[in-house]
Amino acid sequence: MRAGDLLRQLDQRLLPPLTRAVSRLGDRSARSGVLTWAALVSSAAVLATAVWAADDTPVGDRTVGEVTRVGVVDGDSVPGYLRSAAADLAALPTTAPTSGDGTYALVTLDAYLPPQRLAAVLGDVGVSTVFGRVPLPGRQTEIVRIPALLVPDDVVAGMAQVASRKDTEAADYRARAAAVTGDGAAERELRERYVSGADVAAAEAEAYRSGCACVYAAVVRATPGLLRGVAARPDVRAVDPAPEVYRLDRTVFTPPLPEQRDVVRPPADSGPTPEPTPDRREEPASVTPAPSAPVGESSEPAPVVTIPSPGSSSVAPTESAPPTVTTSPDATGSAPLAPTPS
Repeated sequence: MRAGDLLRQLDQRLLPPLTRAVSRLGDRSARSGVLTWAALVSSAAVLATAVWAADDTPVGDRTVGEVTRVGVVDGDSVPGYLRSAAADLAALPTTAPTSGDGTYALVTLDAYLPPQRLAAVLGDVGVSTVFGRVPLPGRQTEIVRIPALLVPDDVVAGMAQVASRKDTEAADYRARAAAVTGDGAAERELRERYVSGADVAAAEAEAYRSGCACVYAAVVRATPGLLRGVAARPDVRAVDPAPEVYRLDRTVFTPPLPEQRDVVRPPADSGPTPEPTPDRREEPASVTPAPSAPVGESSEPAPVVTIPSPGSSSVAPTESAPPTVTTSPDATGSAPLAPTPS
């Protein structure tokens, strides 16, 4: 009810009785006293109504702009993170109040797994998203985030979408390489970078199309008891519970890669890297597919890309620098990955 409506109702209920009382009083002094009390009562009613109206003002969402982060950042000790996650999971009360279907948690795997292996690891908990990358020896590859409510079906379908996008990306790099004219040192270097980007993208497309062993983490939701059961499975490296998370669209998950064993540090790559274009930062992690540029936030272990809709990443060949091939180190002969400043 609005303040004006409340005041009108007070007038309708209070003034008639007061008027009748005053009309019965013949004594001028008594009438003056009644009017004084009526004025005080009316003032108090108006003041109370104003306070009520101020308190009843709609309040916006106080969480707007707040982002919760779960996982590792540049410089973190990986063993320290694993110990902290284990302690948080052990301390999570079994009877702790949870919303919906349980507590969100970041499950980190000990090795890259194919989609079919995920059912044995995550089959009895609700899955929102899986993280993957193609571990090419000596090359950096893009980290992708695949929405997956049904395991392994949604993961296989998501990998097929990534493979299609990588085919387009490889073709774009080849077109850019062919468009570079001249035989100077700068032109040769730029051409090599485009060709390198095409080779990496083509290898990623082939791997994802074949259902590669590329998944290394997942966002799940379950009761504390089920989460502890997942943590005890052979392929699971850590389960990091996040009871503070209520909205996935305002949460950034940054799981460590399987090859990260000591400290999260910058990536290494033995091949030339395509020059980046001006980056476009993505929003916090979401569980629905949406077009996204392959560049993430600087606090993430490596840029994360949500699967775009088919055909949304097609780019006409130009002579400008190609999109960044966002990547992470391979498991052999490379330093562990850390956040890449954007």
